[in-house]
This record gives sequence, structure tokens and C-alpha cells, in this order.
Amino acid sequence: MHIVTAKQTLSPNVTRLDVQAPRLAKIRQPGQFVIVHLRPGAERIPLTIADADPVAGTIALVIQAVGKSTRELVALEPGQAIKDIAGPLGRPTDMIERGHAVCVGGGVGTAVVHPIACGLHARGVKVSSIIGGRSREWVIFEEELRRCGDVHVCTDDGSYGRKGFVTDALKDLLAAGPVDVVYAVGPVPMMRAVARVTEPLKIHTIVSLNPVMVDGTGMCGGCRVSVGGENLFACVDGPEFDGHKVDFDLLMDRLGTYRAFEQNAMKHEGDCRVGLVPSLSPKPPGAA
Repeated sequence: MHIVTAKQTLSPNVTRLDVQAPRLAKIRQPGQFVIVHLRPGAERIPLTIADADPVAGTIALVIQAVGKSTRELVALEPGQAIKDIAGPLGRPTDMIERGHAVCVGGGVGTAVVHPIACGLHARGVKVSSIIGGRSREWVIFEEELRRCGDVHVCTDDGSYGRKGFVTDALKDLLAAGPVDVVYAVGPVPMMRAVARVTEPLKIHTIVSLNPVMVDGTGMCGGCRVSVGGENLFACVDGPEFDGHKVDFDLLMDRLGTYRAFEQNAMKHEGDCRVGLVPSLSPKPPGAA
């Protein structure tokens, strides 16, 4: 059992839970994730380790409440527990040892670029972070990222920082001086847009992908993505890949595969069960 030690609301639907996981806190590396299993019968959910405190033996999980299972997780209060946390999983981030790195975070993806920025900063790399949100209340991890370098904030409505998209700020930053690598984490359209900005400039760009994932060990094949024309598994080959080689259209299509099932799950409480939603069940051969 992993006890929740602290809880913080970061934005209207994003919550940070600090949970006891001493082994994970000591060995996790930037870019890695865990599979969280709240209780028997619950869904297994992949979550990036946003921060860790090896001394306290805790890790930070940043959760966007968009479905039934994530809403159950953020409903936890300090003192309550998560049954299982498996990890660390995935390949650690490939980090440069010198030069200038730009970390781009959109929405909850900002929590994912945080450990990357910290890891780069610890190596002596110059770090610039660009983070975005719909409005000021949706901007997260700004203070934490400022400890690692300069931060440029963008909001869609201009209520805080610069009005516009993170790609607008990225273009200006790239024009201002040499950049050796860009790390981007956020909604798929955002990561694709970042890759399109950097590709003509031949700036290496690493994106963190979030396909449907079940076991996290490469056995189920649910998290397969197409990178450079090759099928890879995000859980063991990633979750980070060369953004110039990712088939973003296929990724977006796969992310929408189970949307109807997720919407149906929101209507029901209780355990997650394997089965077909009646209205979505395939018709038998010959049926009208």
C-alpha cells in the first residue's frame, strides 16, 4: 500500500498527489513512469513521476481528472492509500551534457517536463522552459521550473504571460540564439506543432507519447506507435521518441479508439470490468 502524504490542486482539473514509494523515489530517472492500480478491480493507469524526494521516500504524481479512474484517484485524501504502484518503467530521458535545451510543456505535460528540466540543470546545461495553459489558472509548475532556468509563460487568452501558443514563444527563442535540443510534452497537436517548427531547422526534438497503455511491459501491444515507419511500444521503447519521426495522425486516431467506452464508464460506478458496452458490441455475422 502506498499512503498519500500530501495533496495539492494545481489547476481546475489537475491534482498533485505525493505518495509513499521509497524504492521508486531513490531509483527513478527523468522520463520514467509508473503504473498505478488504485484498488482491486480498478483500471491500471500510467503516470509520469513528476518529482521525487528520496529522503522522505515519496514520489509526486500529477493527475488530470478526465475520466472515471482518474477522478477516483484525485478523490483520495492524505492518509488514504493506493494499492499498487509498479515501476519505474520506460526508458529514461536521453539528456545532453552541455549546451542549451528548451523544455516545452503544455497543460499537464508541464509536470512531465519538470524532471527533465531538473536533470538537465543538474548537468550544467542551460535550460529554457516554455509552458502554456488556457488561462492563468491552468498554468502549473512555473515556480519549480524557474529553479532550473528561465521560464516563458503563454496563455490562450493572454490573462498571464504572453498571449498565444507555446510555438510562438518557441520560434522567438530559436531565433534569439543557438538551441541544441527541444523536449516537448503536452497534447498531441501541440507536440506535432513543436516538431514542425524545429524540423526545418534540424533541431533534435524529443516528444513524450501517451498512447493507450495496459501492462507497461511490452506484452499487450496496446501502446504501439509508429516512429520512422517502425512499430514501437511506448512503454519499453519510449515513452520518448524523435518528434520528427512520429506518426502523429496515427497516434491521435488510436487515442480516440476507446473514447466511447470511456464515456460509458463515466456513467457507472464500481469496478472496472472486461466486456463490451452493449450499444457498442459488434453485431453477429448476417445481422442487419
